[in-house]
Amino acid sequence: MPKTTTRVLILCTGNSCRSQMAEGFLKLYGPTLDVYSAGTFPTGAVHPKAIQVMNEIGIDISRNTTKSVDQFLSTSFDYLITVCDDAKEACPVFAGRVNNRIHIGFEDPAKVQGSESVILKAFRESRDEIGRKFKALAESIQ
Repeated sequence: MPKTTTRVLILCTGNSCRSQMAEGFLKLYGPTLDVYSAGTFPTGAVHPKAIQVMNEIGIDISRNTTKSVDQFLSTSFDYLITVCDDAKEACPVFAGRVNNRIHIGFEDPAKVQGSESVILKAFRESRDEIGRKFKALAESIQ
C-alpha cells in the first residue's frame, strides 16, 4: 500500500518571515512532505530580509507569496505548526481539520530595530534557529 503524502501547514500572523523560512526549510529537509504556510493577517509580501538570508544558504523563497489562512480552512492537514513567539504575540488559531498541532515559537526578526547589521543579524539568528528546529521536525514526521 503506497504511503499517503503528509500535509503540513505552518501558521503565523503575517506570513512574511518565520513561517516562510520554516516552509523553505521543511521543503528542503522533508521533500516527501506537502508543505504550506499562511498567516491570519498576511502582510502582502515576503519580507526582503527573509528572502536575503535564506538565499545566503541556498534556499530560494523569492517566489513565495503570503497567503491567508482562510484559503486553507477546507483542507485537511496532518500537522499544523504555529511559529509565533508565545511571550510577545497571540498564536493564531486554525479552525480547519488537523491531526496534530505543534507550537515551535520564534521571535519575529521583522520587529527588531537598529542598524542594517543589527537587523540582518536578527534575521540570520532566526533563520538558523528555524533551520535547526525544522530539520529535527522533518526527521520526526517523515
